[in-house]
Amino acid sequence: MGIEVTPSAGYGALAPVSSRPGAIGAIDAPEPRIIVTPYRISADRIEPVAGRAHSLQIIEDEIESAIDSRNDSLQALRELGPPDLVHLVKQTVKSGARQTGVYHHVTGVDASSSASLAAYVNTLTYSQTDKTQKVISGLYCCYNAFSRLDMRVDVKIPGGVESYCIDERGDKRVASDTLWLETFLCGVLRAYAYADDGSGDSIKRIIGVRRFDPIMNTEIEHKFLDAAERLFFKGWQLGSEPEIQVPNLVSNHLTTGLLSYIHTTGRYTSGINLFEKLRDRDTEVSSLLARILLAADEEVQAVQLLHDAITELPMDYSLLDCQSTFCQSKGRLDWALECAKRSVTAAPSEFGTWAKLAEIYVGLEQWDLALLTLNSCPMFTYQDKDAPRMPEPARVLLPILPETVLDELDESSQGYDSELVHPSLRKLHAAGYKGTFLKAYSLLTEITSKIGWDQLLKIRSQVFVMEEEYRSEKQTGHNSQSVVNKNASTTALRGTSPSPGSNGDSSMDHANGDIERASTAETAVDESVIPTGLDGTVLTAGESIEKPEHTVTSEEAKAGSEDFHNKRLCERWLDNLFMVLYEDLRIYTIWRTDMARSAADSSSTDSPNNTYHKSAEEWEILGDLAERLHHDQEAVEAYQHCLRVRFSPKAMKGVMAWYEKQGRYGDVLQAMIRLIAWQYRWYSEFSPNLLRTVRKLIENEGAVKVRSIVQATSLPQPVLDLTHHYVEQCATFRSTGSDG
Repeated sequence: MGIEVTPSAGYGALAPVSSRPGAIGAIDAPEPRIIVTPYRISADRIEPVAGRAHSLQIIEDEIESAIDSRNDSLQALRELGPPDLVHLVKQTVKSGARQTGVYHHVTGVDASSSASLAAYVNTLTYSQTDKTQKVISGLYCCYNAFSRLDMRVDVKIPGGVESYCIDERGDKRVASDTLWLETFLCGVLRAYAYADDGSGDSIKRIIGVRRFDPIMNTEIEHKFLDAAERLFFKGWQLGSEPEIQVPNLVSNHLTTGLLSYIHTTGRYTSGINLFEKLRDRDTEVSSLLARILLAADEEVQAVQLLHDAITELPMDYSLLDCQSTFCQSKGRLDWALECAKRSVTAAPSEFGTWAKLAEIYVGLEQWDLALLTLNSCPMFTYQDKDAPRMPEPARVLLPILPETVLDELDESSQGYDSELVHPSLRKLHAAGYKGTFLKAYSLLTEITSKIGWDQLLKIRSQVFVMEEEYRSEKQTGHNSQSVVNKNASTTALRGTSPSPGSNGDSSMDHANGDIERASTAETAVDESVIPTGLDGTVLTAGESIEKPEHTVTSEEAKAGSEDFHNKRLCERWLDNLFMVLYEDLRIYTIWRTDMARSAADSSSTDSPNNTYHKSAEEWEILGDLAERLHHDQEAVEAYQHCLRVRFSPKAMKGVMAWYEKQGRYGDVLQAMIRLIAWQYRWYSEFSPNLLRTVRKLIENEGAVKVRSIVQATSLPQPVLDLTHHYVEQCATFRSTGSDG
């Protein structure tokens, strides 16, 4: 069975469609809550689909409008570019010869030559299910992020194949071998960058994308590593992760993709060989080599390498960060602290160096210095990946593959309904944090989980100038002694708590100016929130938590001349994080209070059923909330409640991670089977995170045992074969344990 999406009057979320309740064709759309798409599923045309995902198609309103949209977007691309675009023109077989334009996106296809891309287009030309139309032409578009060109392969049926490239101005150019080498490497990196982590978030973000494993065997691996070696010193041109301010030789999308591939497949020897050759050309590559050596359990060699490299490059922050992380993993936080301080000194404008220092202060339980360091972090506005911007199509056909038919995934008769979600759960701003703000918030919640909210507020008031304190001081007209030139950044680096008698000014000004823009983008929590339960019950004072007082802004401080002992000015973005954390804690406290009250009511009435009910969407949000606040057991509890209502990949992934921590490998595999089937249902045949989890299971339990557990599961064989494919992939790369 399949589903057909047609444009709605307005922008709506995907809704489910089913042929009849409980039937094989009944489906639930992929977590529509965060899909940005102007289409609504219609049940007027549901057709059976035999074969593979070539029936996936987005039908254009006007032929080649998708190509025109891609041409227009080339100038706006910043980094790796969007997924590859495959456009087909179909013509009716009967008289009239009416033509239709259809397209879809894809990652992981071999883009090393025009022949390999033309071969993919040819696989789409014949359909066993659609006898009324035939494909007369196909165009494959693949972005080359090195040269900022869009490589094109135009296939005429019948006819020949033409390959060329389009620049940002829309001019045609000749496609050379060097350009194809760059395109192949970009294609592999995009496959890893756009791959889903198992939660379904990436799948939901862009509709109609086929995801393949770009490296299926060691032969393609050799081609990939050879291309990476030849283009390694141009990698900074590709950009970097959002936490990196300035891409460099060892921090860019190329090195991120290389490390992701090596950690996913466990091909440490291949990675060591590559980085050893590159290190001979530039010592700075030593940090990457050291990371791979540590992952490969070659600690002695890694430590010796770090010693030699830091002796040669004493202020290389990547080397210092690697050394700090290693000392931290060994429990030597005192050594890690010194390395982290030097790393901050070497790269004061990088978020990662400050975040590492704050993380170590948290481990040392020096909460005041952790807050001061966090306050000094340079924050960057999050830049999302390049995503395709397509015109509204006439229809979207999303067929269900026979291999993914599983009652557990199909039994839901309800999709996402925002009306079923309590308004307070829809307004949790922390759920949308990404990049530097996500990491900073994670550090703040980690501190809270260790010392509690009240103690955090107490330390916050000791470190930062509070609004009420400032106003009181200003009214009395009291002035302290002269200001000492000492700010939060230098205090954190010296590693000493603010001493009595000293005064502080605002933390270091960041030249990039991104903090101010990011601060204004962060929305503070409404201050007029009344402490009520999720069911509307007003909570007592003992059941609610203290609302944090605002700190003084730098603008307010500059307007007056008052000075404060032991105080620093809190950055506005950090002040907003405290307010967002308060809202998270408030909702979490209400939830746990309501749960306890419901359980008590059930026990008092001798009722076997708990009266506390939530929708699947609410349980998923509550699980995500508990996970953010580092309450793992409560998160798993919420995710399990969600799965009892309907399947959710995010909830299943959260439960699977818990099973993995507990060493319950059998349960991990059961969750894995269902996640792989759900991924495959939405045309994703490759997830690095899931492949890495399978590889670790094989290392711990052996391939024979893993295959036996999978095969013994009472699920349809086609579903089990999808997991077997991941196991076979590990055997192809001779992963540890794959022989037994």
